[in-house]
Amino acid sequence: MSFLASFKKRYYGPQGYAEILRVGLPLVASMGSSTVMQFTDRLFLAHYSVDAIAAALPAALVSLTLMLFLMGICGYATVLIAQYVGSSAPHRVGCALWQGIWSAVAGALISAAMWWVAEPLFALGGHDPAIQVLEVDYFRVLTVGSGFALLNSAVGAFFSGRGQNRIVMLANVVAAVVNVPLDYLLIFGGLGLPAMGVVGAGLATSFGWFLCTAILAVFVFTKEHEQEYAVLSSWRLEWPMFRRLLRYGLPSGVNLFIELMAVTWFVFEIGNLGRTPLAASNIAFSINSLVFTPMLGLNMAISALVGQSMGSGKPLQAERYTYNTLHLGFAYMIPWCVLFVLFPGWLIGLFIPGDMQPEEVAALTDVGTVLLYYIALYSLVDASGIIFSGALKGAGDTFGLMMLIIGGMVGVLLVPVYTMKYFEVITLHGYWVCFTAYVMFFSGGAYLRFKRRGWHSIKVVETVE
Repeated sequence: MSFLASFKKRYYGPQGYAEILRVGLPLVASMGSSTVMQFTDRLFLAHYSVDAIAAALPAALVSLTLMLFLMGICGYATVLIAQYVGSSAPHRVGCALWQGIWSAVAGALISAAMWWVAEPLFALGGHDPAIQVLEVDYFRVLTVGSGFALLNSAVGAFFSGRGQNRIVMLANVVAAVVNVPLDYLLIFGGLGLPAMGVVGAGLATSFGWFLCTAILAVFVFTKEHEQEYAVLSSWRLEWPMFRRLLRYGLPSGVNLFIELMAVTWFVFEIGNLGRTPLAASNIAFSINSLVFTPMLGLNMAISALVGQSMGSGKPLQAERYTYNTLHLGFAYMIPWCVLFVLFPGWLIGLFIPGDMQPEEVAALTDVGTVLLYYIALYSLVDASGIIFSGALKGAGDTFGLMMLIIGGMVGVLLVPVYTMKYFEVITLHGYWVCFTAYVMFFSGGAYLRFKRRGWHSIKVVETVE
């Protein structure tokens, strides 16, 4: 069989690229829209002041660490819905949706309460006092507004769990289109509004989340969906299903929490090396988010597809979905890695304020270039970790993933870093070598866990007659 014939078979055949792209592309576009919002925040703040961009990533990471933990719980409604769809039980979809919504509401209250711990929390980082003030301001706005992001995850599960994600894409694209000019206006001021810097960036992002929630809700809660999926009449809290959401969603949330906590801790540690290493690392991670965040769209897509396959009792079908999704992930990631290696200076230059001194620009560019080489080194491996972990999550193996992440963070990241610090041999390269090893450890572990097929026997939803 020729290469072209083989490719066509894999593209158009069962569990092929075409089917995965139909489900995954809208989610990739949705996550890309979220990336645009975050990227715009940091790009504008980089041109607002050096302190603003230095404060933006640590504050955003701390906020996102909490938000992703809560989102891992309420967003697990996607897998429940997918498995109910796969097991031909559409009347249970509305109930699964509402358990996600109620968990999102509880999460919004928890997130908003973080307002009162912001100052002591960022004091622990030990950053420059001027940067700490900006970190606190940005964090507070993001945590109050993140309730809408949690609702987006829960309400959007209705579409992503069924593999129909165009509405999710529409909502996120509209939010991003509105966010970009609003971001500029609120950060730099205009039309009678004062320049609000990091606070303005947080307000613009929060409004984008709110707009996305409103659009999703309009399309979910319709008479047609009520008749088929009971999306209105199933609004009550159903304890057995809510416990099931917590049983599988809580480890999923812990996974996201630990993974991002590792990045957050990493950024704060580098901050102790000085402003240039911190700013360069912030810029490198901001650029990396252009790659990583859209890949989460494929992570969500494979979770839904595996969930549907497992709901219908077809684990081998789930495997075919996973390996074909991995091919698509590599096809997306390879051009980015080439760009990081060939044009690092141009990418870093996007974040450098125009009033920065030439010697500072040179130092920041030199350090940032090396960091982008590290990112290019681990990105392909990271792609496999994102896909295989998404597949395991869709099958319900969230506890196993949690233990893998905890082992990697402690054994490959924390212990080596603190050992080097104890012997006073830690450098910026030491930090980044450990972080690269951590990414590779998790990705390799996720692959081995998937390959051993223990997840074939996991049953997430009840048998529905």
